[in-house]
Amino acid sequence: MAQHMDQHSQQTSPASRAAAFSVHVFTALGAGIALIAMLEAVREHWAAMFVWLGVALVIDAVDGPVARRLDVVHVQPNWSGEVLDLVVDFVTYVFVPAYAITASGLLLPLAAPLLGIGIVVSGALYFADRRMKTADNHFRGFPGLWNIAAFYLFLLHPAPAFGSLGVLILIVLTFAPFHFVHPVRVKRLRWLTLTLVSLGGVLAIYTLVNDFDVGLPVTIALCAIGLYVVGSDAAIRLVRSLKA
Repeated sequence: MAQHMDQHSQQTSPASRAAAFSVHVFTALGAGIALIAMLEAVREHWAAMFVWLGVALVIDAVDGPVARRLDVVHVQPNWSGEVLDLVVDFVTYVFVPAYAITASGLLLPLAAPLLGIGIVVSGALYFADRRMKTADNHFRGFPGLWNIAAFYLFLLHPAPAFGSLGVLILIVLTFAPFHFVHPVRVKRLRWLTLTLVSLGGVLAIYTLVNDFDVGLPVTIALCAIGLYVVGSDAAIRLVRSLKA
């Protein structure tokens, strides 16, 4: 199989190989963006940190479709886009947000470092779990979206005890057998999911531009969208079970 892929690579033009490799470079750029976000976090420029994490999120959304269009897996078989994507995702979705959550002062002082360790350890284990996706493309358990969790923590600014409890619950839910909707790949109600996620993205940008100083309507809308993404599958299953 590897020999066949090498032969396929040799038959492609240098331009095609360069274009395919540029996709890997584009994906790896996400790690560089994560470094900038980390520098902003160290300076406690939290809104700027989330902006850079948002840029990394856009890169993660774009590189996959481009890679498939350019047939990168066959044109550049010696480079694993899947492994590269997981490495970059761990840094941008888990590690940098874990630092922000731990260093923000929004958690109980004694609990913060322990919860930070819990975030990175559970996130690493989740990314290594071959069962992270269900047959219908839902995530199994909380999918390590600590950049989003951190955003809501900074938005809601709960009392440290409640913030710490919320983080602990998400760590536990990483290994729970509940289904978490993928906004693009889950076909059921995809139009609604994409609409709400797009609206959430616009509201998140507005929130960051205003350094989290937004009114109650924006906060309520963002929380409602978050609850939909987290609980829509469970709600649908519950309704179906009641009808059965």
